Amino acid sequence: MSELCLTLLCPPATEEKLLDLLLMLPGRTVFTSTATAAHGLAHENLDQTEQVLGRARATEIQVIFAATDQAALFDALRRQFAGAGLRYWVTTVVEAGEIA
Repeated sequence: MSELCLTLLCPPATEEKLLDLLLMLPGRTVFTSTATAAHGLAHENLDQTEQVLGRARATEIQVIFAATDQAALFDALRRQFAGAGLRYWVTTVVEAGEIA
């Protein structure tokens, strides 16, 4: 089975709703989340502190999922998060598993 890794950057205000969506997805989706700093975002989208620091507070979420589920995952994200400022990229997972 071919797997992909979706990396999402979301504003902190969107984090809980996005995590809730991912928890409700069918199948055995594995994901992580961590606080991070996002650089290179549009200056006008940053608050005053972020403008001074040159970085925005964000949550980075990485989701491992079956390539066959990509369309359904993106449909769900677009329905609930259009205009919410989510940034993303998708990479191929070469190998994944559990160390037993």
